[in-house]
Amino acid sequence: MAKLFFAVFHDPGTDCAKVTLTQDLLRQTARLSDVPRPITKDAQLLAIAASLIELFALRQKQTPPAWASDVAALPEPLFLVKAAQEMKRLRELCETQSPEPMRKRKLYAPPNFLEFV
Repeated sequence: MAKLFFAVFHDPGTDCAKVTLTQDLLRQTARLSDVPRPITKDAQLLAIAASLIELFALRQKQTPPAWASDVAALPEPLFLVKAAQEMKRLRELCETQSPEPMRKRKLYAPPNFLEFV
């Protein structure tokens, strides 16, 4: 799980790795509510972890882990798709249609972020 959150945070360009790591997480984790809170003091990494686990739980009609609701929004917006920093329309799409678990923590990605997984 930590590898996925790290890949999303530190390497916004490797979509293939994100897909593989996401598939592994979902295949290995029957109940997403059992996913433990990452051990980190990095607020961005924790916000990404909480947002993604809530997003996956929402899409799979499961309950997210209780710890995820305690994770606050970031002080500054963070775009998880590198191109959104340069492309105005993509940035606007991310800002307005990013999945709710991400948007509430000021994390922005397209509405179908990791959806095909």
